Amino acid sequence: MLSRALNTKSKRTSRYNEGSCRSSLSLCEYDEIFIGCMENEPLVPCDSDATDEDCRYKWRLKDVMGASVGVVGETSLGLVEKVVFLDGTYNVLKRFRMVCVRRREFGRRVSRLAAIGRRCDYLVQMKAYLYSKRFKFVVCDYYPMGSLYDLLTGAREHDHTPLTWKQRLKIILHIAKAIRFIHSQSPARDRNMIMNIHGNLKTSNIMIDVDFNAYLSNYGFTQLAVEVPDTGQRKPPSPILRCEPLSQKNDIYNFGIIMLDILGGSKALELVKWCFERKEEIKAKECECFEFPFEGKDQRKILKVWSMALACTNRSNDARPSIENILLHLGK
Repeated sequence: MLSRALNTKSKRTSRYNEGSCRSSLSLCEYDEIFIGCMENEPLVPCDSDATDEDCRYKWRLKDVMGASVGVVGETSLGLVEKVVFLDGTYNVLKRFRMVCVRRREFGRRVSRLAAIGRRCDYLVQMKAYLYSKRFKFVVCDYYPMGSLYDLLTGAREHDHTPLTWKQRLKIILHIAKAIRFIHSQSPARDRNMIMNIHGNLKTSNIMIDVDFNAYLSNYGFTQLAVEVPDTGQRKPPSPILRCEPLSQKNDIYNFGIIMLDILGGSKALELVKWCFERKEEIKAKECECFEFPFEGKDQRKILKVWSMALACTNRSNDARPSIENILLHLGK
């Protein structure tokens, strides 16, 4: 794979210190001489209970370099790369542009987040991490179906098979259960970390498997890295300004946006006020809001989910329901 390496390295500006990585290159595209100086640097397993035979103890930067297929996504936190190791296993590498903590604290936070994630069936698992002078990343589970954003966009823009109502409801419930697990964390703080808030809920952070089970990724990543919002990616509507950047009410608001996106697409996302004003018309089926076909017997459940999504996006923080009330309302 290193035969594809470029001879030009990306420039780093004085604006960013050792904790930053501004390049958009895939790992496999870095200068071969540069990589040769650090290729034997080992990755650190996230699971402290792993045995010595576990392959994750043997991963080194050179293994990841050779396994990198290339960049498959980009967010305000960094790059997402697909990696295929020699044993045939697929993984995803989340590489941060600019981390906000030093090496020791970074490792402690990743290990803590990974330990919590292993206790939930609906969170993407973190396997290993690296904090070097040039690269800071975590290796996570891979999902061949991609993200919820990929599935929704594929149907809307590329005529892919759209999700059915049952699949959409299943995804909503799985993500709600993941949020409930996070919001129930006690104690809520671990030193300087907030443990009971996700902080970055959006459709691109929801991974889907072949059975349309949903898994929430990037839990706690906003406490590892700083957002650098210059990727050109379309973002979901911002939370109400009175809502703190890291708060459960912010999570609830963004979950409401996700539910509206699942139900009605861009119209519902961009016109939350429009949905509120035409609530009775939509209930009476006098106004189309949903982008998928459904049977009459499903209408009541769909409207229940839709009403809850509107409640989550209420302008008043205090008026937004808790995740427990959301699941209770949805009958789960």
